[in-house]
Amino acid sequence: MLIDGHNDLAWAMRQLHSYDFDAVDLSRQVPAFHTDLSRLRKGGVTGQFWSVYAPSTLSGSQAAVVTVEQIMFVRAFIERFPEDLAIATCADDVIKAHQEGRIASLIGVEGGHCIDESLTILEMFYALGARYMTLTHNHNTSWADSATDEPRLGGLSSFGKQVVQKMNQLGMLVDLSHVSKEVMIDALSITTAPAIFSHSSARALVDIPRNVPDDVLSLLTKNGGVCMVAFVSDFVSNEFAQWFGDKDKRASDAPPIVTVEHVADHVEHIREVAGIDHVGIGADFDGATDMPIGLDDVSTYPLLMDTLTSRGWSLPELEQLRSGNILRVLRDAEQVSVNS
Repeated sequence: MLIDGHNDLAWAMRQLHSYDFDAVDLSRQVPAFHTDLSRLRKGGVTGQFWSVYAPSTLSGSQAAVVTVEQIMFVRAFIERFPEDLAIATCADDVIKAHQEGRIASLIGVEGGHCIDESLTILEMFYALGARYMTLTHNHNTSWADSATDEPRLGGLSSFGKQVVQKMNQLGMLVDLSHVSKEVMIDALSITTAPAIFSHSSARALVDIPRNVPDDVLSLLTKNGGVCMVAFVSDFVSNEFAQWFGDKDKRASDAPPIVTVEHVADHVEHIREVAGIDHVGIGADFDGATDMPIGLDDVSTYPLLMDTLTSRGWSLPELEQLRSGNILRVLRDAEQVSVNS
C-alpha cells in the first residue's frame, strides 16, 4: 500500500477547467497535470489525501465557500469513477478500498483561514469528509502564525488552542505543514492525538520555513505523529532553494538539478531524527511546479522506493513509510475521538 498525504488536483481542476469533467478525461494521462487515474495506478497509489484549498488571501467567508466547492469536487470525482476511487473517512475505509482494488480517497483542508473563525464550520468540514486541516496556509490567521508570514502571535491564540482541541474531539488530524515553528510547538504540546506534517521536508537539510526543524521532529516522536516528505525541489535541495529565492539567478541561470536522491536524503534524515515510525510521503503533486528529475508525477513513487531499497531499507520499513505510519496515526486519532 502507498498513501500520499497531499495532492492539489482539485485546485488544478478549478484553475484550468472550472471543475468541468467533460473538459478533461481524468482516467487517462493529462499532460497539464501531475495526476490522473492511469498514473495513480502506475505509481501504486492505494490511498490519497486530496487537498481542498482556498487561497489565504481570501476572506474567511469566501474561503469557506471555496473550500466547500473543493470538497464537493472531490466527492464528485469519486462518484464519477466508482471502480477506481472510494471515499475514505477512517483507517478501516482505506483497508476496505484497497481490498476492493480501489484508491482510498481522503480529504484534507489546507488552511485554517477556511473555517472563518468558526468551530461550527470546522465541524461541517468534518461532516463532509475532511480528516485533516492544515492550521494555516501562507498567511497568518487571527489565531495562528504561518511559517511564511511575519509572526504576530508567537504561536497559537486561545481560540487556536480550541481549534486543536475540537479537532482532537472530532478525530480530525492536526496538520502542521505551513505553520510557524512556535505554532508547531504549541500544537504538539496541546494535541492529545498524533499530528502530521502532510507535505514538509527536513529543515536541517534545507533551511526554509516550510521544512521541519530537528527539535520539532523530536517532539513529533513523543507525540506519535508523522512527517510526510514533500518532493518539491526547493524543499529538498539547498542549491535549488537558493536559485528559486534569487530573482536575478532565475532570470539568468539554469535551475540546479534535483534528483530522487535529494528526496531520499530527507526521508532518511527524518527517520534518523524522529524514527522509522514517524515518516511518510506527501509529495505535493499539482501543488508545485518544480519537482525532481524522475519524480515528475504520481506514477513515479516506485523510483523513490527503489532508491531507498538500494540504501538498505527493508520491505517492512518501506511499508511503514508508504502507509503503515499514517494508518496508525489515523487509528490513534479515531481512538482519541472515541474517548473524548
